[in-house]
Amino acid sequence: MAGTNGRREKRMYVPARIAVIGVGNEYRRDDGVGWAVVSRMSERARCRPLPGEAILTACDGDPARLIAMWEDTHLTIVVDAAHARPAHPGRVHRLQFEGDQPWRPRSKTSSHGLGLSDAVELARVLDRLPRQLVVFAVESAETSLGSGLSQQVSDVVEPLANRIEEEIRHTVVRAINS
Repeated sequence: MAGTNGRREKRMYVPARIAVIGVGNEYRRDDGVGWAVVSRMSERARCRPLPGEAILTACDGDPARLIAMWEDTHLTIVVDAAHARPAHPGRVHRLQFEGDQPWRPRSKTSSHGLGLSDAVELARVLDRLPRQLVVFAVESAETSLGSGLSQQVSDVVEPLANRIEEEIRHTVVRAINS
């Protein structure tokens, strides 16, 4: 690449800072799906590290904690349980937010009192959004007290972990090539 003074300039690669946040409560059955996906990715990362500066973490969904976790990231991926009517337990929805427009899902789908959309809106107002935010919302079957995911939700943990890892790899490749 030629610079303004005619000399070749060297491109520097800066690793993409990436956060994967599992939101939920592992003691409310399917509400723990975000934690389960992050846990599975952490297990696999011991043998097969993720590219870039990927941080895997779990959160209870508190907006202030979410904002602190995704601040200054190139890509943030959030995995959370979702309520839907009619419900199709285990169905995964992918939502993406880029830019500064207000982001409101068509309906309140979070299984928490303050939803993810509240955290996104607050972060937008405070100018603390990640460059790119991707949410994987997994429709739940059971969110009563107790541990363990329903079979339908448990069945999506491994494929969703794979899908997120692939998304991270593509993001890092795009960052290298840009």
